[in-house]
Amino acid sequence: MNKRTYGLRYATVVMLLAVLIPSLSLAQRANAKLAQTGMKFLNVSAHARQAALGEAFTAADGYSASMFYNPAGMARLGMFAEASLGRVNWIADIEHTFASVAFAPWDGDYGVFGFTFQYVNYGEIQSTILANNANGYLDVGTIKPNATMFGLGYARSLTDKFSIGANVKVVTQDLGTGITKTSYVTGTDGLATGIKDPEQQQFKLKNVVAFDFGVMYRTGFESLTLGMTVRNFAREVTYQKEGFQLPLTFKLGMAMNVMDLFAINRETQSLLLSVDAEHPRDFPEQIRVGAEYLFLNSFAFRIGYVTPADEYSLSYGLGFQHSLAGTKFALDYSYTPFGVFNNVQRFSLRFGF
Repeated sequence: MNKRTYGLRYATVVMLLAVLIPSLSLAQRANAKLAQTGMKFLNVSAHARQAALGEAFTAADGYSASMFYNPAGMARLGMFAEASLGRVNWIADIEHTFASVAFAPWDGDYGVFGFTFQYVNYGEIQSTILANNANGYLDVGTIKPNATMFGLGYARSLTDKFSIGANVKVVTQDLGTGITKTSYVTGTDGLATGIKDPEQQQFKLKNVVAFDFGVMYRTGFESLTLGMTVRNFAREVTYQKEGFQLPLTFKLGMAMNVMDLFAINRETQSLLLSVDAEHPRDFPEQIRVGAEYLFLNSFAFRIGYVTPADEYSLSYGLGFQHSLAGTKFALDYSYTPFGVFNNVQRFSLRFGF
């Protein structure tokens, strides 16, 4: 058996294991884990490229945005510095903004350092209070909930095959100001028409610390790479009287340029195939599959698939990248039909030198 045939069989076995093992418990656990975590915005995909691949990016070499998926992917940055910016038009008119920066000083001899930022704008939400009137409530203005995340990451290649990475994140979620106690103004009919002397409280979760860990291993067969990551590892968070966990997620993945298996021109094109098996805290196990065809090393066409899923399963995307005078830049776009919600669109820009 030659090397190519053995490698193809090896890749097939790994892919089948990644798909079949988590599937054994899907039927039994379909709904048991739903709504078990808070701060779910931490799981919203940051970058258009990764989102278009169904977020199957655990074993794919990346750049600064890898800190949102598998921090070990940042280890092979391949340049001195790189930055990524992203905008997500999420469901219910929620807006996510992301940024990441990575740099490898001293030719990367001491690893790659990175910073991440995420901001969530939930928009204006009408604030009400229970009242004895025809509506059963009174309008008391609006609130503007938001959330932020700041992260510090580090990744390093320990050998030419094995890389590790980690992030530490500080998360804050501001749910606005609420009225905890008040007196009511009543009309002649005894029904409430307003409030007076309200006691207010700021509902805010501050400085919640979470960690991400990841590893990547190049098998030595062509470009086949295996990856593993644990994201959002943190203590239980208490809000008022109730405690909840962050959306802890464990992933195993594999990725490969399948053009390596065929005797065709690989200098100007590639076909990345990536498969992830995901074990989230608050949802049944999922399989994520993504494919990216890169033509002339510039034009990218992407598709991703997730199963099982509630409102979305397919994602699509386009990208363009170019190098000029030692500077690399790329534009990426993804589109995800989201069932009864609005379609989700993502836009990303990245550049490095």
